[in-house]
Amino acid sequence: MTGSEKQQKAERYKLLTGLFFRLLPYQILLIVINAVNGIVDSLYASNVIGEKAMSAIGLYGPLNHFLYAAGIMLVSGSQILYGRYLVQDRKRIHSIFTVNILVSLGISVLTAGVMVLAALTNLTRVFTEQQPELQMLNQYMLGQAIGIPALIVGQQLFAFLSLENQTRRTMTASILCFLVNAILDHLFIAVFSLGTFGLGLSSALASWVFLGIQAVYYIKGRSEWKFTPRACRWSDAPEICRLGYVGAISRFVEMFRCLIVNFLVLRYVGSVGLSSFAASNALLAVIWAVPFGMVAVSRMLFSISIGESDRRSLVDVMRIALTRGMGVMLCIVALLVLLAEPLTQLFYRDPANPVYHMTVMGFRLLPLCMPLAMVSLHFASYAQTMEKKPLSIVLPVIDGAGGVVLCSLILIPLMQMNGLYLSNILNGVICFAVVALFARLALKRMPRSLEDLMAIPESFGASEDERMDLSVRSMDEVIAISGQVMEFCRKRGIDERRAYYAGLCMEEMAGNVVQHGFTKDRKAHSIDLRIVHKGNDVIMRIRDNCTAFNPTERASALELGDDFRNIGIHLAFRAASRVSYQNLLGLNVLTISI
Repeated sequence: MTGSEKQQKAERYKLLTGLFFRLLPYQILLIVINAVNGIVDSLYASNVIGEKAMSAIGLYGPLNHFLYAAGIMLVSGSQILYGRYLVQDRKRIHSIFTVNILVSLGISVLTAGVMVLAALTNLTRVFTEQQPELQMLNQYMLGQAIGIPALIVGQQLFAFLSLENQTRRTMTASILCFLVNAILDHLFIAVFSLGTFGLGLSSALASWVFLGIQAVYYIKGRSEWKFTPRACRWSDAPEICRLGYVGAISRFVEMFRCLIVNFLVLRYVGSVGLSSFAASNALLAVIWAVPFGMVAVSRMLFSISIGESDRRSLVDVMRIALTRGMGVMLCIVALLVLLAEPLTQLFYRDPANPVYHMTVMGFRLLPLCMPLAMVSLHFASYAQTMEKKPLSIVLPVIDGAGGVVLCSLILIPLMQMNGLYLSNILNGVICFAVVALFARLALKRMPRSLEDLMAIPESFGASEDERMDLSVRSMDEVIAISGQVMEFCRKRGIDERRAYYAGLCMEEMAGNVVQHGFTKDRKAHSIDLRIVHKGNDVIMRIRDNCTAFNPTERASALELGDDFRNIGIHLAFRAASRVSYQNLLGLNVLTISI
């Protein structure tokens, strides 16, 4: 690879890296707000209500996993279809959005009804027979049930707003959700003494605030994707679930893992162990927002890369997550281990209390499983979007329950709470071995690189001979584009006319972006150009990180005679058989077929 090729590769990688880390804070924010709400609840539970209330919150854990699993199933399935139809059939996204909202509303209302029934009839005895933990759990569930529809539907709107680059609105909704929950926690617990019911109710009302702020954008008709029940295709519902359920498997099986682990802890350690685990988990849930946020961003980028059959971007997304993202994660883990005792003192102050020491060890050991979990989470998300069924099912099952439960059955009786903490670390090692094993089976040899571990099918996307990738940072580089594109076309046997127009399109579009887009602000910009020749199709994609600009509107103005500048755009569009533009996750993406 020449120096120029290495520099161009670095520029393309830089564009995708910038997009990844620009989207990441907002995805983390959604999870952080939920986690911080859990911390606020836990602080009021442990310091105002009492240690038994912490056990009740811990017992609610399996239901929390179920709700998250239901939400992520609909989000991930919809995102995969979004990426697929963004290129093929954009109008169908209206149906996907509508079906997603209706199905999520139905599931959430049904779930809330079952939770209320279980709490009122003491069916929750399946979790514990002990009092007052059982009564506190029932009260907590009744409060939480009020907000279940807002919680699940709000997750869906957050995902679609992120795809429309409405990050300010999602940030506003998340911050106000936290503030409302914190204020109501103090009011309901410290002032009105509503106990665990007040804890659940404050979270529920905060969820309705979260939903309402996001819903205003759709109610006012500002969104690109509309809620249109009459036009929805109900066949999209099973397709969303089919594609999304593998993304939720891990959370579904975590529900059963929680039940088994809770049973083992209560049997071999007692409720004090459950209280320590609930405390460390409450705070670490904030940190888990980082890897889960990275997975959410990667899933969006995976689905779009697959929809565009872009093999290079698919690998680059995984590499960014497991190098740059992993570096961030390792720094956070080191900080958590160092601050184990100060973090414990947020919940428990007496070092002589057994729960204190158990919680300290939780903060020292549990974070060590996070870097390994980064690998399994990303490969599970990749397998899901790529529809690699065996891996997309086996890996989440092992990651969600299999590895932890198997190790816990052996280690908790021997090492008590430390056995549970070590089981989570060993689970990550087992999951990495599973990824390597599946790659070995697919390749018929041991994987030697990240691309080998991904085992991308040979038939996916365009080969290196069938595509050319370029990056542009200045007008000097634009001048050379036309000749490079035409030379690529000639080598591929494309006729002179199409080769000429392909070069003209690339030069005119790239020049237009450099001349107008690069000068709009003082930020560093670059253009990612891609030309693919597969079969009889010549497809060009121009992607940049400048201010949103739709060149098809300029072409329409030229067609109507309103503007006689940029006549090259007019000629290029006349030669094209299909042109599409979208502002995708904050990037301008123009696709031209000749």
